Amino acid sequence: MQNLIRICYPAVALVLLLMTGCIPQKQTRYLQDLSADKDYQNPYDTLPGVTDRYFLQPNDYLFIQVRTPDTKISEFFNATSSGSSNMGQTTTRLYTYMIDDRMNVDFPYAGLINLSGCNMPMAKERIRKALEPYLKDAQVVVRLSNNSFSVLGEVRSPGVKTMHKDQITIFEAIASSGDLTPFGKRKKVILLRQTASGSQTVMLDLTDKNIVDSDYYYIYPNDVLYVRPMRAKNWGIGESFSIGIITSALALYLTITSLTK
Repeated sequence: MQNLIRICYPAVALVLLLMTGCIPQKQTRYLQDLSADKDYQNPYDTLPGVTDRYFLQPNDYLFIQVRTPDTKISEFFNATSSGSSNMGQTTTRLYTYMIDDRMNVDFPYAGLINLSGCNMPMAKERIRKALEPYLKDAQVVVRLSNNSFSVLGEVRSPGVKTMHKDQITIFEAIASSGDLTPFGKRKKVILLRQTASGSQTVMLDLTDKNIVDSDYYYIYPNDVLYVRPMRAKNWGIGESFSIGIITSALALYLTITSLTK
């Protein structure tokens, strides 16, 4: 009899462990209305704008091309592309210039052009002005070449991802990583962002619909997203976990209990 009672204790512990290991649906749903929750306060500021929010940083790579009505003048200022007859990847690389630690790009014949505090439209205008002593009515094309971000942690496909357009949302970034696993903490996604004043670390709640109107709804080049794991993963509960496991353990416990009476 005592042996059977001792057997019951592990069964009870197993049932409690499995029940606490269940992941509530509220922890896994995106974009919920949390305003009815007790003591809820919107943690996000309103987004003032969408485009041109990214400011250039050291080690960014810029695609710069000068176009003029005179083909020979264009070739002169795009000297690094001489001998290239197409606009494929090779040509793109030859038109690319790195921003150094002092925020300068070394452009042929124009020399060092400082781009401190510039977003893309400002950089384009500053480069155009630097070329004014050499030519007029020139069209300058400037694009960011290293438009990538990183996703780490509890996602199905972590790694460095390429932005295929100038502006993507945080949910597009997560979708490019195959979405979060069931163990990803949607309420505590860490965003690491480099700014002119230094690194910025922000904790984001993807279950809160107010994130859509915030400054962190959009991902910028060089951003890093880290998704932390839930405790359920440390307990070894797999994705195929179901309520059937709990009911089976509970049935075993009740059977043993009835045998001891």
